[in-house]
Amino acid sequence: MAQSTGDQVLDEKNNNEDTCEVINLDDSDEQIEVGVKVGSEDEAYDLYNQHALRKGFSIRKGNRRFIDGALRQREYVCSKAGFREFRDRSVKKINRIETRTGCNARIRFTITDGTWEVTLFNDDHNHEFASQEEKHNLRSGRRKRDTHIDSPVVTEGTKPGKAYMYLTKQLGRVKNVGSAKKNCLNYLQTTRKATIEAGDVQGIIDYFKYKQVEDPLFFYSVQVDQENRMTNFFWRDGRSKLDYDAFGDVVIFDTAYRIEKYNLICAPLVGINHHWRNVLFGCAFLLDETAESYIWLLETFLEAMGGRHPKSIFTDHDQAISKAIEIVLPESRHRLGLWNILVNAKKNLGGIYSNPNFISIFSICLDGCLDEIKFQSTWENMIKTFNLEENEWLNRLHETRANWCTAFGIDLFSAKMKSTQRSESTNSIFHQLLGTTLPPIKVIEFYELKSEEMRQVEQDENLLCNEGSFGNVFTHGILGHAASVYTRRLFEMFKEEFHEGLWMSCIEAGCEGSVVMYELNKSGEKKVLLVKFDKADSTIFCSCKLFETVGLFCSHALRVLLVNNVNEIPLHYIMHRWTKDARKRAIMSFSTESLSKEGKSARALRLSELNHIGHYVFDKGSLTARGERIVKERLIEALDLIEKEFGGLHLVENGNGKLVENNEISCSDVNVAGNDPPPARKKGSNNNKKKTKALPPTTPQMPQILLNQMLQSSSDQLSQTGSIQMPHQPGLVQMLPRPLPFQTPQFSPTQVPPLAPPQMLQSALFQMQQSSSLMFGKSAS
Repeated sequence: MAQSTGDQVLDEKNNNEDTCEVINLDDSDEQIEVGVKVGSEDEAYDLYNQHALRKGFSIRKGNRRFIDGALRQREYVCSKAGFREFRDRSVKKINRIETRTGCNARIRFTITDGTWEVTLFNDDHNHEFASQEEKHNLRSGRRKRDTHIDSPVVTEGTKPGKAYMYLTKQLGRVKNVGSAKKNCLNYLQTTRKATIEAGDVQGIIDYFKYKQVEDPLFFYSVQVDQENRMTNFFWRDGRSKLDYDAFGDVVIFDTAYRIEKYNLICAPLVGINHHWRNVLFGCAFLLDETAESYIWLLETFLEAMGGRHPKSIFTDHDQAISKAIEIVLPESRHRLGLWNILVNAKKNLGGIYSNPNFISIFSICLDGCLDEIKFQSTWENMIKTFNLEENEWLNRLHETRANWCTAFGIDLFSAKMKSTQRSESTNSIFHQLLGTTLPPIKVIEFYELKSEEMRQVEQDENLLCNEGSFGNVFTHGILGHAASVYTRRLFEMFKEEFHEGLWMSCIEAGCEGSVVMYELNKSGEKKVLLVKFDKADSTIFCSCKLFETVGLFCSHALRVLLVNNVNEIPLHYIMHRWTKDARKRAIMSFSTESLSKEGKSARALRLSELNHIGHYVFDKGSLTARGERIVKERLIEALDLIEKEFGGLHLVENGNGKLVENNEISCSDVNVAGNDPPPARKKGSNNNKKKTKALPPTTPQMPQILLNQMLQSSSDQLSQTGSIQMPHQPGLVQMLPRPLPFQTPQFSPTQVPPLAPPQMLQSALFQMQQSSSLMFGKSAS
């Protein structure tokens, strides 16, 4: 609480009301100065609040002074002014984050004859400001709006969650609604977006052509059958590419959802961000569940993501998926989600699954064995005890144990993807698709809406991370260091491990040079874990291998570090994907090594890196007019430097560093005729997953005939397709014929025009960060 002295009265009673109206910020450069006068208290508040929102901080009402019963002075302060009052820790209260930093920024108005005059203005802050994407979450930026809106969303009693989805769609973006769902009904619009009446495929293509105007790195790919009907479809936007660059080490591939109209599989590809929340990498529509379809999807996904393979990929138990991963992702570890095994266990084990003793042993087999010997003995004991030797499902499950048992993946990074929580979280996103008859274009819009909501949640988490830290974390140095490095969710996991280690006995079991061996166990438990610690270079190894699988220190390692008075996490043990600045590190450390392995040309590698860095800079620069000017100026400067260096020659440096003539082919636009997918057969159909076969070829010569037809198609047919080197065409897009087993015709994706050198783009980004606190939350002097 802000400090007050003397007869000053603190008035903050109105600062806790939840509101949802978004104040529109203008780009004016109006300055507050001593001597400025306004006519009322509301005008005084709005004057300072508008200044605060433009700059990136929130305000609250501060001290006020009365003389002879009349208000003579009123202060408004930065929301981070003062410090929280000390409270008794024995009293059970919600442990809220500490957001106040003792900031001295404030404004004071003196009231004379109804005129409010600025007599003090301190604009010096001691904290970072909110970035452009975070400003709509600032508390003083949401004001109560008493407006009656005649809308079915209100009158029909729609639940707040669905009303929030409705408003998000109507207003265009999540941040235009406000962050409080419980108050979103106060901000409804009555206009509705018109739906374009067209064939489903044409509607999808038209929609994505529109998306490409907004996002030059938007990517989609379509596969068609011999009758030119869409069979498989994949898309992702530019932000998903950045998400994958930062968090693409773990991918969850879920095929549990279907579009009833065509019986298409809706298969989102999901990851885990640095707040340990879902992030969407892209989505696909698949006509069948054959290995050929999955191979096409994974190859397309890799192409869309720059050729980088994930470290691990989690799927359900499906032989076709396993075959596709073995062919396309040989470097990735294929893991079966435990949630899928548990669901299938209920279906295949009958009444034995309700036996609590069986459940206990089965759970140990799934997630409680740290070595193969213990797993095998536990499994054999379970089979013998419950007479399950003839159970075919368990026998097949045992054959694939390397894909799901913890003992076989203990050295694999999985971001804690062992529990059912991740599946439940993904299901919460797409469960509304089950049992619906939505056309594909509506599913795509639903996906885009969910993606926007998830990104807004990440922005909210980023803001909370930047607001402050928990006030009771500095009881030990390594906790304070972890709080400054990790996001809130990961710090909580770190803190739990630290506290658990405090209850363990730690006995030195041997020493060899600078390497010390410790034995640790909990009181009353026989299980002993071994930890090796090298005092010379601060390397540490624990037999539980939690760090290898999660990227965070385990309780055993933290206990040993505590014994050795290590007060900071060694830098080589900080996994940057869990840190607050995970995205920035991923952008600036982008490498084309994976592309090099794919045999790409030297120019393609350079172009990929420039596109990667450039998209991030352009995204940030587009937030404000000043950011746009900075980027344009630096790009023009970079273009001048390049033209002075090489003149007007069309030369390309090859892999040996020599300049050669650019002889790459430039093709004109090609168009592909496309029809809707074949409608699903209604009789006997249901929403459960079905195995369907790929459409048979009509003739062995069909692929080449179809390819020739596509190249000759008229421009009034199905829109945009990919070709080789089309720099004038925005975005990345392919239209691929469905390949037959003996032939696979392919088009290369569209290339994006070359950008400025990475150093110049990074310089532009740095200049925006330094000169525009409105965008990047720069630290105040």
